Amino acid sequence: MAARTAARRGLRVVVLEARDRVGGRTWSDTVDGAFLEIGGQWVSPDQTELLGLVEELGKETYQRYREGSNVFIGSDGVRHVYTGDTFPVASETAEEIERLTGVLDQLAAEIGPHEPWAHPKARELDTISFHDWLRTQSSDEEACRNIGIFVAGGMLTKPAHAFSALQAVLMAASAGSFSNLVDEGFILDRRVVGGMQSVSVALAEELGEAVHLGTPVRTIRWNETGGATLWSDRVTVQADDVIVAVPPNLYSRISFEPPLPRLQHQMHQHQAMGLVIKVHAVYDRPFWREKGLSGTGFGADEVCQEVYDNTNYGDARGTLVGFATDEVADALFALPDEERRSRILRSFANYLGKEALTPEVYYESDFASEEWTRGAYATSYDLGGLHRYGAHQRDPVGPIRWACSDLAAEGYQHVDGALRQSRLAAEEILEARS
Repeated sequence: MAARTAARRGLRVVVLEARDRVGGRTWSDTVDGAFLEIGGQWVSPDQTELLGLVEELGKETYQRYREGSNVFIGSDGVRHVYTGDTFPVASETAEEIERLTGVLDQLAAEIGPHEPWAHPKARELDTISFHDWLRTQSSDEEACRNIGIFVAGGMLTKPAHAFSALQAVLMAASAGSFSNLVDEGFILDRRVVGGMQSVSVALAEELGEAVHLGTPVRTIRWNETGGATLWSDRVTVQADDVIVAVPPNLYSRISFEPPLPRLQHQMHQHQAMGLVIKVHAVYDRPFWREKGLSGTGFGADEVCQEVYDNTNYGDARGTLVGFATDEVADALFALPDEERRSRILRSFANYLGKEALTPEVYYESDFASEEWTRGAYATSYDLGGLHRYGAHQRDPVGPIRWACSDLAAEGYQHVDGALRQSRLAAEEILEARS
């Protein structure tokens, strides 16, 4: 997107892509005859940058299937089938969930996504974990755990004790509100026909020979007065400006000459990826629909805390997608492959029935094992890092600028945020030249 923006304004561009494909943390592929969204896939109504680009490229979207009842598995292990927006918990717990959502909505509106570090409450909220902050707000443990599903498991993919309340508020503010974040009908609204990666593929086709695949950049030698030389495995490039469009946890894979400023070195060490196993299970038919179920399931104590119908556009087969995150993912990765698969599918079956135990195709997306990602979905700061370093995360260094979803305000951790940040970086270069 950065290269496209600059090229359309007359600049000569080169894209050096480390992988053998474009798309980064989006990846649509066929596995054992089944089309799978291995990486990021969903689009919400507020992601106007992405929606506008999809329309411009002549692509279509379709809504995620959500007709019928959802399933909730409580902390006591009891399975509940329900409709509506409220988990089927005790009335006092439901009231606490609603109240805590209101508190987070207010904070998200008050602090906003653009400069959360500048708010008077920033240090206070950034030096307490989201886990502990929730428990200062409520003594209802089940309410706290269920609120935590959506930020810790659903978005940041880290234990709630590993990131701050301010980081959670930023996550909510970037989606417009915490209410939006917990509304799976909003945040997981629709998908791109042909897969999300097709957006990047279309952009790369526009750029043609300017895109070099399998070309990791090893060294950037830059000059304070402007200009840089980039050495990669295949080409050497002289450039007036550089946009580094990878997540912050990968900045250290590049040698900078001279070294980056001390503040940059410190900041990058306080940003880390989360961990998630995205599980795909494809069946001969979407059997859950026959039971009047939407395919959506939640359970804070389940191996997979979230399960959704992920059936492809026009596909007669049914696909489920589920997510196992943070410490649960650690434990699963320690198991032999077959035992891990068995436990995950048992969790699917807990939600939707024994038919879930025998998919035709089974696949686990593991971006943490990939050299050019090393985690998912995106980086976040450790305790205290956001208010300490956030104001400087986009600071240019000589001719070098930074662009990725990890640095976004609106669309933080989403494709929409990646598009916004990369377009912004290119426009800053163009403005500096005008």
